[in-house]
Formats: sequence, C-alpha cells, structure tokens
Amino acid sequence: MKQEDMERKDIKWEEIRQDEIKQEEMWRAVSENDTAYDGIFFYAVKSTGIYCRPSCKSKIPKRENVCFFDTAKEARAAGFRPCKRCRSDLLDYQPIREIAEKAKQLLEDSFYKSCELNQELKELGVSKHRMAEIFKEEYGVTLAEYVGNLRLEEAKRLLLETKDEIISIAYAVGFGGVSSFYRFFKNGTGVSPGVFRKNR
Repeated sequence: MKQEDMERKDIKWEEIRQDEIKQEEMWRAVSENDTAYDGIFFYAVKSTGIYCRPSCKSKIPKRENVCFFDTAKEARAAGFRPCKRCRSDLLDYQPIREIAEKAKQLLEDSFYKSCELNQELKELGVSKHRMAEIFKEEYGVTLAEYVGNLRLEEAKRLLLETKDEIISIAYAVGFGGVSSFYRFFKNGTGVSPGVFRKNR
C-alpha cells in the first residue's frame, strides 16, 4: 500500500473515532439532561419521530433509537417533529428560566400552604436542591427568603387593612402557631404585629 493511501486511511479512522467520542459526549448530555448543551445540538428519537433539546425532561430513550443533529433545522429536514415539552422549535426558549418563573408563580399563589406548595414544586420535575439553585440564579434570593417576603408583606397588609385577630392572620399567611409568627414578624419588621398595627 502506498504511503499516501496509508495516510488517508489513518485520517479516515481518526475522523470516525472523533465522531464516536462526540456522539458519546452528546449521549451523556442527554442522559443527564445537561442544560449546558442546549443550543449546541439536538437529539431525535426514531421510535417517536420527535426531536428534543439535551435538557428535555421526557423519559430517556434507548440509545439505539437516538440520532443527533447540529441544528433543529436539520432534525426537521430529516422528518422529525419538535417536542412540545422542551419546545425544541423555539430558538429563544430557555427551559431553566421557565422553571424558575413557574416556581415563582407557585410561590406567589400558594405561599400560605406549605404542604401543597412543596408538592407543586416537586411536580416541576427537578430535585429540591436543583430547584433551589435555579431560583437563586434567576432571582438572587432563596426559595425560603422569597416565601418569607411574601408572607411578611401579606401579614402587614392584613394588619393594616383588616380587623382580623393576629392568630387568624398567622394562619392566613401559612404559620401553624402564633409564637412562630410573632418571632418571624419581629425579625422582619423590628416590632411585634400588635405594635405594627397600632402605629399604622
């Protein structure tokens, strides 16, 4: 075999090897729902005819049913449809931001219902630890701090705008007892609920 042919063969095998490494890296990203790869490539599932982002929270498909594309356009050209869950058809779609926004809305709607709130947050499909990270990254405060602010503002509003008893207000903003509510309120305002109401 000529030297030139041998060199061409070596180059071809190196290209194949690099492609295998790239595909394994992409498969790892899909398996781990790695958001860092969103926009870098897309994967499609042959058995469903759908293409997704690497971070898609749909059930992880079998490796043999997966193929990869550099762009959404290429995936569509190959006959695959965009995923309705991760919205792989939207260039500016940011799943992490959407999760944070949904969590924020849940907190604002249900800050006074601790048990139900925890369950609703769990249904967003990410772990408690990851949710805490996402929320802090997007809004600069922890979940607990945000809930605390919501409870404090609602407690202040009820004290100023209603004649409800303090114990009723404590329950209304999510506390199971008056003593914990008193401590919380004083830490947040510097005065007790009763003094705050008197000084309105």
